[in-house]
Amino acid sequence: MDARNVIDSESAASFVREAGIENIKLAVTDLDGVMRGKYVSRKKFLSALEKGFGFCDVIFGWDSADELYAEDSYTGWARAFPDAWAHIDPSSCRPLPLEDHQSTLFLADFDGHEAAAVCPRALLKRVLARGESLGFSATAAAEFEFFLFDETPDSLQDKGYRNPQPMTPGNFGYSVLRNSTHADFYHQLLAMTAGMGMTLEGLHTETGPGVLEAALEHTPALRAADNATLFKTFTKVLAQQQGLMATFMARWSGDYPGQSGHLHLSLQDGDDQPVFHDESKPNNISDTMRWFIGGQQKLLPELLCLVAGTCNSYTRLVPGFWAPTAATWGIDNRTCALRAIPGTPPAQRVEYRIAAADINPYLALAAAFGSGFWGIEHRVEPGEPFAGDAYSGRFPRALQLPTTLSEAAARLRKSSAARELFGEAFVDHYAYTREWEDTEQRKAVTDWQLKRYFEII
Repeated sequence: MDARNVIDSESAASFVREAGIENIKLAVTDLDGVMRGKYVSRKKFLSALEKGFGFCDVIFGWDSADELYAEDSYTGWARAFPDAWAHIDPSSCRPLPLEDHQSTLFLADFDGHEAAAVCPRALLKRVLARGESLGFSATAAAEFEFFLFDETPDSLQDKGYRNPQPMTPGNFGYSVLRNSTHADFYHQLLAMTAGMGMTLEGLHTETGPGVLEAALEHTPALRAADNATLFKTFTKVLAQQQGLMATFMARWSGDYPGQSGHLHLSLQDGDDQPVFHDESKPNNISDTMRWFIGGQQKLLPELLCLVAGTCNSYTRLVPGFWAPTAATWGIDNRTCALRAIPGTPPAQRVEYRIAAADINPYLALAAAFGSGFWGIEHRVEPGEPFAGDAYSGRFPRALQLPTTLSEAAARLRKSSAARELFGEAFVDHYAYTREWEDTEQRKAVTDWQLKRYFEII
């Protein structure tokens, strides 16, 4: 049986039996977009398919460095870190071509348990269900820029994460020389993604030392989020197996622009027909698409925290670094936060360009689609599309984006739309985790501070 034919518990059980797979990898995704998981025996897997399985709720009670949050309304010492009950999604079955031993991976989330309130994958499922109640299905695709370094985790730690050696030197965008010289790695990456059911539509060098850009094919939105999360994780795995390291930070160096994680979004009706295209309207933008953009533009300053969830995210969102600083939109305008892309009915879409490579794909897509559905429900009209260089434009205060993670968390806390879309428990818990992250950053003494203040102040 092909993994692509696994759609339910019965076919999942048949697949692992027929393939003779003895150990299965189960994975969930935490609030930072980090995959957490474990191997289980076939016997345990078959039982979990029907009943679910326990996964310690600490994964929603610690940060990306496994530091426990000091105050936690969801989990923590006061609740004694019980198991949350996870449920396997049989249709998420993925082969693991990078592992010598025959194995496969299934994704799980906490849908149906109280942990669903703060589980990113369960949150996206609820947002997509909201769209379905309006008569829409959603499709999406992610494209990521990421840097590759001739380093290992040990070598980079020994260097204090200073002066990492890029895989290739200099600026050489769309380089045939580079992708031919390093063809083995490119083909390994292409084969891995195809083998895991997340085919790349394109792969090329970007401008910068050792930077690549990969575009994943568009799929139903939940699978697109799964693909994006798996792509980030297993690109790092492949790189480390080859003696390299990949980073998806929003911006790893002050010398280079940030790394994008743009999302391409579209909607279809109940007959699976695209709804963003209307030849009778300016730029062929239907009312549905216009309201979708209107909701995104209106709520982007309030929901930015879900898209830009690390302190590092905000080093990219500054003037002059190929990233927007206001909730702007335009027609095929790459300087805007939201790029409306006219085309044939199936190709017409919104590019959510505010997103960086460091996104938690589930939360970013929840914010992008949730705000769009909210806009359709309330028939929100966007401002006039911006023509020209939006980076140099002046925009009203209501469209200005938060400039720090703590400011973004505060905006999320105050957002009544966010509470309506995502629930009180998620907003309160997630905002607290981002405030924690910002506090952890402010404890650090950076190289910049030492150079600037050590002698002269």
